[in-house]
Amino acid sequence: MDTLSQLRADKLAGSKRLDLSCGLTEFPREIFDLADSLEVLNLSGNRLSELPEDFGRLHKLRILFCSENEFTRLPAVIGGCGNLSMVGFKSNRIETVDESAFPKALRWLILTDNRIARLPSSIGNCPQLQKLMLAGNHLVHLPDAMAACVNLELIRLAANRFRSFPEWLFELPRLSWLALGGNPWSQTSCAETMAEIDWAHLRIGEKIGEGASGVIHQAHHGNNPAAVKIFKGGITSDGLPEVEMATSLAAGRHPNLIDVRAKISNHPDDRQGLVMSLIDSDFVSLAGPPSLDSCTRDVYAEGCEFPPAVLLRIVRGLASAVRQLHNRGIIHGDFYAHNVLLNQEGDCVLGDFGAASFYPQGSAVEPIEVRAFGCLLGELLLRCPSRPEELWKLQRRCISEIVSERPGFAEIVDGLNQA
Repeated sequence: MDTLSQLRADKLAGSKRLDLSCGLTEFPREIFDLADSLEVLNLSGNRLSELPEDFGRLHKLRILFCSENEFTRLPAVIGGCGNLSMVGFKSNRIETVDESAFPKALRWLILTDNRIARLPSSIGNCPQLQKLMLAGNHLVHLPDAMAACVNLELIRLAANRFRSFPEWLFELPRLSWLALGGNPWSQTSCAETMAEIDWAHLRIGEKIGEGASGVIHQAHHGNNPAAVKIFKGGITSDGLPEVEMATSLAAGRHPNLIDVRAKISNHPDDRQGLVMSLIDSDFVSLAGPPSLDSCTRDVYAEGCEFPPAVLLRIVRGLASAVRQLHNRGIIHGDFYAHNVLLNQEGDCVLGDFGAASFYPQGSAVEPIEVRAFGCLLGELLLRCPSRPEELWKLQRRCISEIVSERPGFAEIVDGLNQA
């Protein structure tokens, strides 16, 4: 019996989560029978275009997913759900966002890949908002009322139509992860002409990874092992694959960045791709990505610890790598532990340029990435038995809510090299 049939047969009483993806064109009224228990409702992958006026009856609902449907408006009725903290309407046809569509408890809003040209000023009435995903829309400006969203930590504004951004955006006290690529604001690539490798000269092996923007395979170029990333094309939650490729190529060589050797030419399906160094199998992810509950914070393995020498090696390497990016006019945008590969000695590499972008000279983006570094440093220090006080002092400076008080990466690297 499928889930919808179970729901209609009253066999899901007491359920806290409900997933329905079965070509729905109307909201099943039987969902209200779960009003006293339902916390997570996933209606993605249907053909819905509206929600019922009494949707607020789902008074325990915390998380709502309605991606890949046919909504043209963000429904005002979701604003009446007092406990709703996460809302996802990715890849619909949304052009209009109702003034009253934002729940008071909203922490995480996903409106990626729609047709939104304007956000209502009522978004400034969401004091708990931490994560805002707006890539792939038609936005030209942000409402000044958003300056009141002082808890915003991650914003995705890539692939819109911004020619400029308001000063208050770069002064938000907790903003740490920012994606701006694919807008007229972004400067063009400063990458040198890169070598190309013909697809016919590559031997493609097993798949070793997959993300929102592409698939990574083990490969050989001649006798040399390599990793090959083939981009899927299309918008991702972070931005555009072509911007990811351009920034990856422009990043340059560094011992703590994944080495990009060349771009691929003559792919049989006309796909874009990169040939990169193959990372040794003893490298593992430093942490897991944020969960629905942690929202903006990575998830570390239980009992994870870093000896002081290993911790120092990690943060020295990462700070040096990101300093090089900013020297080249690149913001990584997703400077997280889950995008770092690490071995037991503390050797590490930063990858995943999906949220990266070029930025015009003089833009105030470096302090935002410094705060991301401070967040990562704090996570590592909490897992270091000795917790060196000098590093804690640096960490506190990096996450200062007065943006102008944060050090730059050049100062951070110099300080860490003397530690």
